[in-house]
Order: sequence, then C-alpha cells, then structure tokens
Amino acid sequence: MPDNVFLKAERLVRTALALLERDSVLASMVWRDPAGDFRGAKNDTITIRLPAYTKANSRALRSGDARTVTVLNERKVDVTLDTDVYQRVQITDEQLTLDIEDFEAQVIVPVAASILRGIEDGIVALAQNATYANTVAMNYSDTFPAVTKARRYLNDARVPFDGRVLVVGSGMEEALLEDPQFVRYQNAGSTDAFREARIGRVAGFDVVTVPALDPDAGFAFHKTAYALSSRAPFIPASAPAGATLAGNGFALRIVQILEPDTIVDNLHADVWTGMNVVKDFGSIDSNGYFTPGEDPNNPAAGEDELFVRAVQLTKAA
Repeated sequence: MPDNVFLKAERLVRTALALLERDSVLASMVWRDPAGDFRGAKNDTITIRLPAYTKANSRALRSGDARTVTVLNERKVDVTLDTDVYQRVQITDEQLTLDIEDFEAQVIVPVAASILRGIEDGIVALAQNATYANTVAMNYSDTFPAVTKARRYLNDARVPFDGRVLVVGSGMEEALLEDPQFVRYQNAGSTDAFREARIGRVAGFDVVTVPALDPDAGFAFHKTAYALSSRAPFIPASAPAGATLAGNGFALRIVQILEPDTIVDNLHADVWTGMNVVKDFGSIDSNGYFTPGEDPNNPAAGEDELFVRAVQLTKAA
C-alpha cells in the first residue's frame, strides 16, 4: 500500500479536481463561476451583471441641436447556491489494509465521477426545464435545416459566434450521424471527454453527445446561456484531515473523519452548486429578430426577459 496515501488529503483533492476538469462534457461548455463570492451574500445568492444596451443617437452637423442624455442600465441574473453534491464512503480497516491497492484509482476516481455526474445532471435538468424563446423541430430524415434554423435564431439574437455548441441526446445523435449532409471529423476539442463526446461540426457548431439528455432532445447555445457556480465548503475544525481546492470553474472539498468506536474511516467529498439560465431583456419582432431593451425597469411594449442565448431542438412529429 502506498505510504500514508490515505492521509494526504491535498493530493486526493487535487486528483479529484483534475478528474472533474478532464472528464466533464456538458459542464465544460457552460459559463462556470461567472462572478462574485457567495460569502455574506443574502439568501446565498450572487448577481451576474450583464452589460447595458443602448442605441446611439445622432444629430445633424451645424444644427445646434442639444445632445440627448442616455442612461445606462445594467441587467442582472441571479445564481443561488442551493445544492450540495456529495459522496460519503466508509472504508474499514480490512478494506484499507487488504483490499485497496491503489486508493486514488479505487476510491477517488469513482467518487469524483459520481460528483461530476451530479453536476452534469443538474445542468441537464436546468436545460431541459427552461423556457426558450425559440424552439426548432428536427426532421430525422433531413436534419440539416433544423440546425441552420437554430443558427439563424442565435444570429438574430446577436449571440456571439465564438463559443457556440450543439448538444444532443442519443436519438438525435443517431439521426445526425446518418445524415449525409453532416460533416464529421475527429480529434478536436479542449478535453479528453469532450473529444470522445464530440461527433463533428456543422453550421458553426461543435456537435457533442450528452448521454444524460433525453434521447430526442438537443440544445444549440452559447456558453453564456447557462451559468454554473460552485464552492467548496470549509473544512470542519474537528476533521483530522481535509482539503479544498478550486480551479477552472470547479471546486471540491475532501474530508476524512474516523469513527472511533468502529475504526471506520469516512471519506466525504462535496461541492455546493448553483445554476441558472441567462436571459436577456428585449423583444422579438415578427421576423424573429431580437432587439435588446434599454431600460428593464421601464419596459416598452413587448419587451420582457427572454432566453435567447439558446435554442431548443426537438424531434419533429
């Protein structure tokens, strides 16, 4: 057995966090830790500030007309820490002494994998339960028009081109892979898991399979459409061993506590998470073109908070 590996909490949490970063698929594509510190925040909520939008004014040269004063109104999105994603594992003397040959491989890897699945399942639920301004039905015998329609919706909403992705469930993936218009190529992406899940690129989207999605669900979005914040809780003063670490938008705490009566080690791994969709204030005209509003506190006719940074794709009936 490696020397004192069970007591090296810092090493264990570094290993686990590296696994979260490497093996994430959906979590790697959203807006992680977009802003702020939750400490002291009312109701465990922080506010993401979005830039103000305003239209430029103009006046004729030599006219002497007064300049119109413009008021800049920032918009906001709230993210609340409301979920403790955790794992608790009990390890006996016999397991530690006789059964476990590689603690990191046999304990930390499955623990980190379960934490990651918990985070990704939360993002999947957020995406599937959101209300979208635009939805496209995909004909499985001809998938390309639905993808280009989703692209147009994002274009008309002034969503940036860089950072767009199309995530699909297994049924939609199958339809895309069987479509001759779908261009496939391999070995591109930012992480190992992303490369394995990525099935190609079409109409400006990296197309990525997310098995946790409903089979016939898909979402075309910019990375700022979904916000994910995570925080590692403090290590209790009574814990003999523990460590926290944060990096690349992920956080994790690992604590080891001994039960003296049974001589059983309890390994606790957890992270607090909060998620939300990022809506924009404005209106959509009859042509589907989104115009941002200038003052959310005094909306003009038809203006509202709309989720336009993502487009929902469904299977056509």
